Amino acid sequence: MPMDHLPRLARTLLALALVAAPALQADTPAHTPTAKELLGKSSAQEWRAPDPQNLLVMQLPQGQVLIELAPDFTPLHAANIRTLVREHYFDGLAVVRVQDNFVTQWGDPEDDDNGDKSKLRPLGSAKAKLPPEYTRALDPNLPFTPLPDGDVYAPQVGFSEGFPVGRNPAARQEWLTHCYGMVGVGRDNEPDTGNGSALYVVIGQAPRGLDRNLAVVGRVLKGMEYLSGLPRGAGPLGFYEKPEQRLPIRSVQLASELPPSQRPDIEVLRTDSATFAALIDAKRNRRDDFYRNPAGKIDLCSVTIPVREAKARP
Repeated sequence: MPMDHLPRLARTLLALALVAAPALQADTPAHTPTAKELLGKSSAQEWRAPDPQNLLVMQLPQGQVLIELAPDFTPLHAANIRTLVREHYFDGLAVVRVQDNFVTQWGDPEDDDNGDKSKLRPLGSAKAKLPPEYTRALDPNLPFTPLPDGDVYAPQVGFSEGFPVGRNPAARQEWLTHCYGMVGVGRDNEPDTGNGSALYVVIGQAPRGLDRNLAVVGRVLKGMEYLSGLPRGAGPLGFYEKPEQRLPIRSVQLASELPPSQRPDIEVLRTDSATFAALIDAKRNRRDDFYRNPAGKIDLCSVTIPVREAKARP
C-alpha cells in the first residue's frame, strides 16, 4: 500500500522505525573471537617449550610454582640463581613477605631487618655481589614484537622471548618490566647487593616505577595462585612478624636436574606468533553483548601470555 494512503499516525510510526533501523543495526555488537577460540586454532609451531636450564620448579605446601628465567636480559643473575638452586640454597627457606597489591618475597628469614645475621644461610659457590643488570644493550638480534599503543614508562614497549619489555632506542637500552607475575631480585640500597638469594614476584597492579631500578630475572608460568593468594603480612612492607606465619619452601630445582619423566611438560605461546597478535587485537577491540565500547588501546601489563600443558594440544 502506498504510504500516502496510510493513516497519519501509522505513517509517523513507520518513518520513525525506518530512521531508527540503521542505528539499531549499528549498535548490534560484532563478534570478537574469544581467547579460547583463537588458541583453539593455533598451530603447534606457535608454541614453545621453555628451556629446562631456565625453568625453576618451586615446591610449596599448596602446590608447584614454575618460573622461567630470562638469561638474555639478566645473564649474571640467572647464572647465580642457577648456582643457588643447584646447591639447594632455597630448600627449607620461606616466603617472608606478602605486601598487598605489590609483591610476594621469599628467601632467608634471617636476612630480615630483625633477623640474626650470624645465622644467615651460606651462599655456597654463588656470588654475594653482582653488577646491576637493570637494563641491557639494545640487541637487534633479539626478537621483539612491538605494542604500538603507547606507554607512560618507556618510549617503546612490546614482547621478547615471552617477556614484557621496555625499550629506549635513543639510549640503545631495553629491559624487562614489572608486570604481574614477573620475578625480580631483592636488594639493599647499594645496586650490587642483589644476588638472587632474595626473590619477589609482582602480585598486584604493575609497579612500573621499579623498572630499571631492580633486576628482573623471569616470569611465573604456573602457580601464581599459590603466591598471590597468601595472607598479607602485618609488619612494615608486608613482612611476616611471626615465624609461624611464613610459608615454608619445600624445594627449588632446575627442570634440567629432574629426570625427563618428572619435568614439567608445558608450552608458552610465542609472542612473535600470529595467534598472539590476534589475541592482543581481540582484547584491544573487544566488542560483544557485554562490551559495547571497545577500548581501542591496550596496556603492556594487561596482556596475558598463554601457557598450557603440552598434552593439551587441540
